[in-house]
This record gives sequence, structure tokens and C-alpha cells, in this order.
Amino acid sequence: MTSTPQTATLVISSRNYSSWSLRGWLLMRLSGLPFIAQPVAADDAAARAELLLRSSSIRVPRLIHAGVEVWDTLAIAEYLNESCPEAQMLPEDRAARARCRSISGEMHSGFEALRSALPMNLRSHRKGFVVWSAARADIDWITAIWRDCLAEWGGPWLFGARRSIADAMYAPVVTRLLTYDVAVDPVSAGYCARTMALADMEEWVAAAQQEVEEVSELEVEF
Repeated sequence: MTSTPQTATLVISSRNYSSWSLRGWLLMRLSGLPFIAQPVAADDAAARAELLLRSSSIRVPRLIHAGVEVWDTLAIAEYLNESCPEAQMLPEDRAARARCRSISGEMHSGFEALRSALPMNLRSHRKGFVVWSAARADIDWITAIWRDCLAEWGGPWLFGARRSIADAMYAPVVTRLLTYDVAVDPVSAGYCARTMALADMEEWVAAAQQEVEEVSELEVEF
């Protein structure tokens, strides 16, 4: 007898501004585990600290499932990979798994210039935005990662025919490139287009457009 998976809860903050909430939500969709998204209050102090890059350790997004609470997006990814092995969230090949974990960890802990200079904002489009050198260096390295993975594993996703944890981790970068009108090479542009065309991304963006809350600090024209 096959048991029905217990519905999980994913606590998220702003769909418009929170890159980490988007990552957690995409990981949940990738896993196939049934879940409901539970937004925190718009004035939640911890969520606001995350959006403004004032806190490096908060508990949103947070997965609640079968009596277990998991926070930190990489921890959520590993929990889901263990709980839903049929989803194959990590590549089957050992070398590909190692690379997937490496670039996911790099996204998790690095690229601070990109994060601070180009905060996620799905409702905005800043044509002609000037990207300073430090953020440009981050973008150049990220697109090099994409090109290398797409070339080595054949695409259309970073590790071949199936989306992986890494694709979820880098999806918010794709939105930043579009928000701030950043030109990238054709291979990277194609990867961005495929990411934004995903039904999961379209659903998230549509919900973000309906949010009424604004974080004034993230709406300033730089």
C-alpha cells in the first residue's frame, strides 16, 4: 500500500522581493511534495531584515513537514532530495552531483556585490541601469558557470534534461538580469528565457505582481 505524502508548509516572505523565498518555493515544486505557501506578515521584522540584507541567518523560507522544521535553503534542498528521491533533484552522475552542489553552495554564500547592487524586484524594470564593476564581475562569473554547465551536460538545464537544485538556486539571478536590463551572452540569454518560461516561474511572477506591499528602500532609483 502506497502512503499519501503529508502536505508540507513553506513559510515565505515577499514574492516580489525575496530571492530566498523564490528558491525555496521552486525547490518544493521540483520535489513534487504537496505543500501550501504561508506568507509571513508584511511587517515581520526578520523577513524585512532578510530583504534588506541586514541578516544572514533567519528562518524564512522555512519548511514544516511531518513534524520536522527545516530552514536555510540548502538545508531545505537536501531534505527534499532525501525525502523525495524519485524527483532526482540532484544529477545521477557523481561528478555532476559534485558540481551541482558546488555551484549551488557558491550561489548560497557568494555574489554579495550582485545581491546588494541589484536587489530582486519583479515589479520593476530599470532600462539602462548602470551595473558597477563589482556586480559586473559577479554576473560574468555566474554566466561563465552557466555556459560551462550547459556545454558539459548538454542542456537545456544546467545538468542536462532535468532541472536540478542548481537551476532553482540561480533562478532569482535570472530575474535580476531582466529587472536591471543586463545584457548577457546568447547562451546565457537562452537559459534565462527558458527559466522565465517555466510555468512555476510564471505563477510566482504573476503572484508577485498582485502584492501591494512595498519596501521603500528597494524602490529607490540607484
